[in-house]
Amino acid sequence: MNVCDYLNDVRQLAKQAGEKILEVYGTEFTVQDKDDKSPLTAADMASHNTIVAGLKALTPDIPVLSEEDAKIPYEKRSSWKTYWLIDPLDGTREFVKRNGEFTVNIALIHEGEPVLGVVYVPVTGVTYAACEGRGAIKESPEDGEREIHVRKLSGGPVAVVGSRSHQGDSLKAFLEKLGEHEIVSMGSSLKICLVAEGAADVYPRLGLTSEWDTAAAHCVVVQAGGKLTDLDMQPLRYNTKDSLLNPFFFVFGDDSRDWSSYLAD
Repeated sequence: MNVCDYLNDVRQLAKQAGEKILEVYGTEFTVQDKDDKSPLTAADMASHNTIVAGLKALTPDIPVLSEEDAKIPYEKRSSWKTYWLIDPLDGTREFVKRNGEFTVNIALIHEGEPVLGVVYVPVTGVTYAACEGRGAIKESPEDGEREIHVRKLSGGPVAVVGSRSHQGDSLKAFLEKLGEHEIVSMGSSLKICLVAEGAADVYPRLGLTSEWDTAAAHCVVVQAGGKLTDLDMQPLRYNTKDSLLNPFFFVFGDDSRDWSSYLAD
């Protein structure tokens, strides 16, 4: 299986889903609470339906796991060697706030690792995309398509990506130990993409996320030369347990520094 053969089709599918999201974005949409109290809108479901239908047409033999249809027991999932993992609308809180910082995330997981990833930003038309062995790109309507790479640390302040919607005491303690830094605030999986394109140095996520939140951008940052690890500096893996929650993690471009050394004792 050459996973890169799917990349252009998946990029187009992410854009189609983004168009469905924007149709709702321009209306007076309603917001429901899911069981975990996270928000749900018609845009989430419109994107979900578009992506699932497209992936089933593209690869009828590869199962699909979506945030909006995640109640597949591990007994069944554990037999999946390869599967699609999608977040139809990552950053629903940002969508509700209408700040534009939400994405469509589509990843292909093979043996626990993301081997293809597409992150599409409906409001700006920006796409981040990667597949195993071919590097990572960023495409924008203004600048076209270019390769992206993580950056090495400079002698100046460390650029730390933080969440607009989630900040807590653990992150504050990390930043105190880190020393001189600047915060770059961003929503959704765009935080990971900022590291991938060399616009930030590290993203410490010391709070809960789910596997569909990270998988697509995980592939992008790795193919851009970076890493996404747990707090023991081991790469995140997918579909290895009953829970679909991620451990806390770091995203970084420069591995010359032990980022775990800045965690509170």
